[in-house]
Formats: sequence, C-alpha cells, structure tokens
Amino acid sequence: MGDRRLQEEGVEVLRELLRFDTVNPPGAERPAIEFLRSRFEDAGFECLELWREDESRPNLVARLKGESPGPTLGYVGHVDTVLASPAEWTRDPWSGDVADGQVWGRGALDMKSQVAAEVVAATALARDGWRPPAGDLLVMCVVDEEAGGYHGAQFLTEQHPDAVRCDFLLNEGGGAVIPTAERRVYSVGCAEKGVFRFTITAEGVAGHASMPKMGDNALLKLVPLIERMREQPSFDLTAEPRALLTALGEAPDGDPAAALERLRERDPRLAFVIEPTLGVTLTPTKVSASEKINVIPSRASVSVDCRVPPGLGAEDARRRIAEVLGDDGYTFAFDDEVPGNRSPMESSLMNAIAEWVGGEDEGAGVVPTVLPGFTDSRWFRVAFPDVVAYGFFPHRFMTLYEIAPLIHSKDERIDVRDMGVATDFYSWLPRKLLG
Repeated sequence: MGDRRLQEEGVEVLRELLRFDTVNPPGAERPAIEFLRSRFEDAGFECLELWREDESRPNLVARLKGESPGPTLGYVGHVDTVLASPAEWTRDPWSGDVADGQVWGRGALDMKSQVAAEVVAATALARDGWRPPAGDLLVMCVVDEEAGGYHGAQFLTEQHPDAVRCDFLLNEGGGAVIPTAERRVYSVGCAEKGVFRFTITAEGVAGHASMPKMGDNALLKLVPLIERMREQPSFDLTAEPRALLTALGEAPDGDPAAALERLRERDPRLAFVIEPTLGVTLTPTKVSASEKINVIPSRASVSVDCRVPPGLGAEDARRRIAEVLGDDGYTFAFDDEVPGNRSPMESSLMNAIAEWVGGEDEGAGVVPTVLPGFTDSRWFRVAFPDVVAYGFFPHRFMTLYEIAPLIHSKDERIDVRDMGVATDFYSWLPRKLLG
C-alpha cells in the first residue's frame, strides 16, 4: 500500500479537483489548474502555463530538473470531464464525497484521480529533496481531452513541442485488474484504434408522404444496410490483442474467432471487453433523411463510427465495410481518416511496470492492451515517434468489471485504497527510471 500519508493526501487533492466543475464544453479549467500550479511551485517545480486562444483554459507544464542529462519521464492527465446529470446520481457529482470507502464525483475515474495521484507523488518527492540523478520529471495537467485535445495536448505537442517532449509517458487507458482463473493481470494500454468514420447514402425519388408508394423512399433503402451492421466484420488480429489473448491462455493460432469463443465460454465479461479490439468495428449512430415530415426523402444517409486497429488504414476499412454491407445500393465517403497509434510492447518502462506490479501484488502480471477509443497519448505518439507512451493507472481493489461501467456514467467513484496504490506507483517509478 505504500505510504499512507500519500494516500490521504491523494484523496484530499482528488476531492478538491472534483469540486471544480470542468465539464467540457465549456471546460473553464483555470481554477483547477491554478490549484495544481500552487502545489507544484511550493514543491520547487518550474511551472509554465500555455493556452491556445482562451485564457480560461490553460495547460500546466511542471518540470523537476535532474542533476545531469538523461531521459524525461512524463506524466500527463486531463482535468476536464464529460457532463453529469445530478438527478441521476446517488450523490452530488461535484461533491467529492467520501462514502463506503470510495471517493464520488464526475472525474473520479476519468481522470482526476490519476491527475491527483501523479501530482501528489511528484510533489512529495520534490518536497523530500529528491531530484532525478539523470533526466527530468515532467508533469502535464491538460485541458480539453474530452473534446479531442484541440486546446490541450494537440496544441502543446504541435505548438510547444520542446516544452512537453519526453522519452517515457504515462497516461490514462490502462491499469485495471483483469481477474482470471489462473492469476490477476494488469492491463497496460500500448495502442489505440484509429477513427475512420464514414457516411453511406441511398438515393430515391421524392413524393408526398400521404401516398407512400408515390415516390421511392430512400430512407427505406438504408434499413437493410443498418440491419446488416448488427454483425461485425471478420477479425484483423494485430500484435497487442494477440499478445493479450496468449497471456490469457487463449493463443489465437490463426483463428482469433475460435480463441474469442473459448474465452467467452470461460469469462463472457472479459470476451465482451476484448472483442472490439480484435478488428474493424462498425457502429451506425446518426440517420438523416427528409427535412419535412410530409415529404418522402429522395436522399437518406447514415453516419457510421468505424474504428480500425493500429497499423491498418482506409483500404482495410473499405474491405471490411464491403464484407458487411456489400458493394451495391449506396454511395460511400469517409468523413474522418485518423490512423491508430501505438508504442512498442517491450521497453524499459514496461519492465519497470511489471517489476512494480510483481512487488505490489504477488503473482500478478501485466498484459498489453489496445483501446477501442483514443486518449491524449495519440498526440504525443504523433509528435514524438520515439516516445514510449502507455496508459497505466493501477487499481488493485477495483477490477476492470467494476471500473468500466462507471466511466462517463452515473455514480462515478474510486476506491480510496486505489488512490494509495496509484500514488505509491507514481512515486516509485521516477526513482526507478531516472536513477
């Protein structure tokens, strides 16, 4: 459990952060950032605030310089959150209440808890007089991740790369325990799927809606296409989910569908989480047709959220789209083409995480994972191709099955003890990697 004082401090900082309403939009993150900046400055960090075009949305870059040249270890976390509807919650989402051994509030998991743990661990090291023997410790508290990072990580990496350049980076997107029959394993987010959203359009003939057979209703032509997307394309297994399945005792051996089915029989919840990472996914989300209720549409379209494994691109997406929808009866156009991103699964950072996990949770191991969505790690991997960026916020007491349903949902909360676990890890890692 590490230093209980750090756990208590981490909980208190988290509670303060949760009381800042940073729902994005509009974000308005400055009060939260100023609160964190004062802690860094008091501990001796060099602090820099940078914003794109809105002074109410600054990013904080805090650096603890080392005694000699060496690698830079970066911690990054966003302080903005998604919306919360208080009427749906058991407790006020901006209360920071502690109840039943848990801290409640919007952002308690995504991801003010990680920000608090990183900040407390880093400033405690500095207050104790520790300085990196070789290299720098860099902590970045950023804005706007929930809306894509335009004001946050994208802006920093594109406009101020020298301020945020790092060799190792820890972010959200991993660290949850996956309990298996054999042992507990902790996920390490090594990769993220790409976004290849597209629109399919059907053409017809307009007519008066009072006479259904007068025209040729384009909207009805979309129905069978949408229905086909109940089924997903065949899998395109990439390195990270292959390694995960193997670590879970279900080596694909050329047949990922069979491996998934074996896993589903053994642990349906885990199979449900892993399945979207095994290939291209298609999710219809928006339909557009007639602008008037009494006009049969001559043109109708459906927008589809398509996610593609890292290493694959537009042609792979097209191939899998045609597999599901066929080639006829619609026109097709990509709206977004953002390739996936990844970091190597083998590195000194991975070795360090595995060492810590083995010491903290006897018999436990680590497994690489790929996120179906994306985080700010994407911007760092694009800007700094050599960076080793992982998602890792260790939870020992809440498992993946408890965490996943709470993110972006009502009653978001974190176990107090996991704040101690994470703060201990973020305090241990700089001493391991920076000498």
